[in-house]
Amino acid sequence: MNIDFKDWNKQFIGGEWHIGKSQTQYTNRNPYDQSELATIQLASQEEIDEAYKSAQKAQIEWQKMNPYARSAIIYKAAELAQKYRDYLVEVLVKETGSTHIKAKAEVDFFIGDIREYAQIPIRMKGEILPSVIPGKENRIYRLPVGVVGIISPFNFPLYLSVRSIAPALAAGNGVVVKPDLQTYVSGGLVIAKIFEEAGIPKGLLNVVVADIAEIGDSFVEHPIPKVISFTGSTAVGRHIAELCGKQLKRTALELGGNNVMIVLEDADVPLAASAAVYGKFMHQGQICMSLNRIIVHRKIYDDFIADFAKKVEKLKVGNPADKDVFIGPIINQKQVDKIQKLIDESIQQGARVVKRGSVKGNLMEPVILADVKNDMAIAQNEAFGPVAAILPVESEEEAIRIANDSEYGLSGSVYTRNLEHGVDVALQIETGMIHVNDQSVNVEPITPFGGEKSSGLGRYGGEWSLEEFTTVRWVSVQKHPREFPF
Repeated sequence: MNIDFKDWNKQFIGGEWHIGKSQTQYTNRNPYDQSELATIQLASQEEIDEAYKSAQKAQIEWQKMNPYARSAIIYKAAELAQKYRDYLVEVLVKETGSTHIKAKAEVDFFIGDIREYAQIPIRMKGEILPSVIPGKENRIYRLPVGVVGIISPFNFPLYLSVRSIAPALAAGNGVVVKPDLQTYVSGGLVIAKIFEEAGIPKGLLNVVVADIAEIGDSFVEHPIPKVISFTGSTAVGRHIAELCGKQLKRTALELGGNNVMIVLEDADVPLAASAAVYGKFMHQGQICMSLNRIIVHRKIYDDFIADFAKKVEKLKVGNPADKDVFIGPIINQKQVDKIQKLIDESIQQGARVVKRGSVKGNLMEPVILADVKNDMAIAQNEAFGPVAAILPVESEEEAIRIANDSEYGLSGSVYTRNLEHGVDVALQIETGMIHVNDQSVNVEPITPFGGEKSSGLGRYGGEWSLEEFTTVRWVSVQKHPREFPF
């Protein structure tokens, strides 16, 4: 694949690449220097309807296709993604402000997930169960839901799109994707191009690049999709869940996080500090799993802050095209302003500034706030930026209480020299995912990914994705005549 960025200017609907029918254009810009990447004519409501109908029509034959043939197409997509790895990294760097470290990790997650989900067509098992009725056989079939609508975010667009696209397709569904406008190439069009080249049937996968201001809730409320998969903010997730609830339509929601790292008094301080720097500042903190609160036992609190600050000083901030840069730009100025407001408010509330670097455009140097309390703005809200909030505690019990004193529960971390005790603590944290002696940003294709409380509903990954994108049907077979009382 050797496509100039400016050529990513068409919608992918019904198996065709064409100019959108909206009267509105959108210009995609590099978040580092605001240079123009591509301009696209947006999709209209009419085209959303067209995309869903196309997916519905193509899905009928796709479901009937031999499972091994479906699997082969998806494996081919993984092979192509590996072939185009360098190009995909370049797209992420330019469009999302990803550093090379983050972009390479995301592309590898992307490839790994497609390979894992390629096995789904040949792993969709049915069952035969006994019956209380003589001569009857109960058969349980797992079937695709039909069509899945997917809304993906700007921060990990390549991966967070494909983790729904690939299993939904693999299970036999048609798919329509609406990527975030800011990352419509990496979140949608480049994925469509890979699957098109892999041989996906025409019309089965569609990507509509549209503006909510124009299309409203039509993408979610359209009668064709049976499942809406959404990754994004809790506020929008609640709205989508409400819309789907009215139509008795299923949702898979991965929402906000307020993730904690608990550093117990027996932890290896340098090791915990290294992990915290990675888990906090990877992709400028713009990851749903990023550490938002670092809870440290008072006994090692000062040592931890000193070691953490020393490591943060080594992080290079700048143009993500520079392979030595670890912290690149925030996605847009609005988000920068929001982060700055949280920092200022928390300082007014009593947080101590250990480090506060400069802000130049969308580039933010790392910020470290110590002596944070759980009711401060930076602890109550998902910063989604390069701001470390460090909270002191007097005991393990206090750490657990503070960790759970949040409406969110997505990911987390526990550091201790006693691994099994770390597991005991981890099981007391109300979260969907938590890691002992590791940081919070972890993804593996065979594990269940998802949150508790306001962090979402459902699980992605491995066999758990089947639960989101399939339905179960009971078919009974009366092999011998049944006796009736009349």
